[in-house]
Amino acid sequence: MESFGTRLHRAMAERGPLCVGIDPHPGLLARWGLPDDVDGLERFARIVVEAVGDRVAVVKPQSAFFERFGARGVGILESTIRQLRECGSLVLLDVKRGDIGSTVAAYAAAYLDPSSPLYVDAVTASPYLGVGSLAPMFELARTHGGGVFVLALTSNPEGAQVQRAVAADGRTVAQTVIDEISQLNAGAEPLGSFGLVVGATIGETGHDLSDVNGPLLAPGLGAQGATAADLRTVFGSSLPAVLPSYSREVLNAGPDPAALRAAADRAQAECRGVLAVS
Repeated sequence: MESFGTRLHRAMAERGPLCVGIDPHPGLLARWGLPDDVDGLERFARIVVEAVGDRVAVVKPQSAFFERFGARGVGILESTIRQLRECGSLVLLDVKRGDIGSTVAAYAAAYLDPSSPLYVDAVTASPYLGVGSLAPMFELARTHGGGVFVLALTSNPEGAQVQRAVAADGRTVAQTVIDEISQLNAGAEPLGSFGLVVGATIGETGHDLSDVNGPLLAPGLGAQGATAADLRTVFGSSLPAVLPSYSREVLNAGPDPAALRAAADRAQAECRGVLAVS
């Protein structure tokens, strides 16, 4: 199978640099006039897939909003993943898993093994038990052409206390994560399969992303406060590797599929305009 980096590079070239989240939290279900139950969840997810699944490069379901409904919610997540694959979009499951040993290997098998009903193209992961603890995820991703996006510099204010803490060698924790992911992508063409999550709202990072050679997922655009223009400040010369991610800014336009498509198209156009001049 082709590497995730290769598939992502092609998808972004063909469909444009955009990731749309599926975040069916109670407030959005209510905004759409849907009940806060599994029926509302199923209708919400189906409408988003119908609206954007065949027109954006990546769709990012937030697993927690499906898991909160138990087994039936996870079943809807499995169905949503299948529907997105049929539409041709890449599926990035936002799970932020991180553990050690056999447990992280089990997480890897759940999401990155093609035999799993939750198999997706890529997942998000937390490195705060050490980047090396995620090795089973990286290994299974390599085996089956998957990807892993590791948290590096997040938008939440609490994150800075850990991510910008300075280690004994003088690097911040975030820079250590960045450097270790860069090593995993060394020599990959046209793009490595191991990415980083860097919030679009954080401004000038003071960190070196120039050697990552992998995708840079940029959440926080739209309703969370960042604009496409902010990507220049955050990413600088690394703009070509950026995958902008929108959730509420697009989802708030629902439940009309045409309005969702129009919102996604607007976001896409804004991002193309910024990334094209990189």
